[in-house]
Amino acid sequence: MMDRRSMISAALAAVAGMASSRQSLAQAAMSRITAYAFSFPALAGGDIRLSEFAGRPILIVNTASLCGFTPQYGGLQELWTEFGGRGLMILGVPSNDFGGQEPGGTTEITATAQNHHVTFPIAAKAVVKGPNAHPFYRWAAEARPKEVPRWNFHKYLIGRDGYIADVFPESIEPVDTRVKTAIARALAAS
Repeated sequence: MMDRRSMISAALAAVAGMASSRQSLAQAAMSRITAYAFSFPALAGGDIRLSEFAGRPILIVNTASLCGFTPQYGGLQELWTEFGGRGLMILGVPSNDFGGQEPGGTTEITATAQNHHVTFPIAAKAVVKGPNAHPFYRWAAEARPKEVPRWNFHKYLIGRDGYIADVFPESIEPVDTRVKTAIARALAAS
């Protein structure tokens, strides 16, 4: 049989243990990897470090030059023009993963981007699906396994907190109301 002092000590130890557990859980949540941990080689050389855009929403889109969705470059540029000054970052990530529709190198990718008057950053060609995918795309697939790229021009909207705020498949145009609303919501979040 426990005396009163032993019971109080046991209760205090239990409360302290719960507080310690909560603190450990909070630390684990705070240390979770965000999109800002990743970088992409830039098409023009150097690196595009997402950490440089920490606290800003980022729209990351896998692109291709020879795809039926390639005209979406124009819509992405419209978003860049409309929301870039308000804090949105857009990053095009060319990929040859779907239908071999990005077979060229830097020169061809640059020409396609210029034909669509693109002024937002473009990464070097990257793998976006499977075990050899760029680390950002592996992270995104783990975070949203049912919303991985299934074709070119798949869009991940990263919120100010560095986590995926929304996902839009290739069939949704960049200037669609749903995309614009999600971007406006991400920009308004604090």
